[in-house]
Amino acid sequence: MKTGLFFGSFNPIHNGHLIVSNTIYEYTDVDEIWFVVSPLNPHKRQSKSLIHEFDRIDMVERAIEDQHNFKAVDIEFHLPKPNYTINTLVHMEERYPGHDFRIIIGEDNLVSFKKWKNYEIILDNYGLIVYPRPHTKDTELKTHRNVTFVDAPKIDISSSFIRRNVKLGKSIKYLVPDKVAEFIRDRKLYI
Repeated sequence: MKTGLFFGSFNPIHNGHLIVSNTIYEYTDVDEIWFVVSPLNPHKRQSKSLIHEFDRIDMVERAIEDQHNFKAVDIEFHLPKPNYTINTLVHMEERYPGHDFRIIIGEDNLVSFKKWKNYEIILDNYGLIVYPRPHTKDTELKTHRNVTFVDAPKIDISSSFIRRNVKLGKSIKYLVPDKVAEFIRDRKLYI
């Protein structure tokens, strides 16, 4: 089974993530997409606005509950932190031997992909599905044999913009699924 792994903090998950994921599902050969919620990204500094991983995975589950080919995954919650993608991939291969994993990243992350731990192994053994991002620099990795570009809409929604709107008491309607907006409101997150 071909499985696209969409890693992220999803703080919170938003409609941009879902539009890109659905486009990748529809226009590539992946059979399913797993949203791998990362407790702590080793390439980003810890932010005060990063809410607990259990709240973030709850939001992902609510956002994708009607899409049977999407799955929320908490595997990184149980691995040493900060965790690197290559470590998660090795662990997932052992745990799910019937899956052919591909990594889903934005074009902005492709530019800095050579900074990832063991990036060559990831490229050679798993490959990347890349979606376009606005204002991205060019990289020679675009032409790598294991890099597949998807003609997805360039969505410029950011989780930081959503968090800022919540903090200011502004609406986040149409930015996140309604069930995610309800969860944020009910839990009083990001205020």
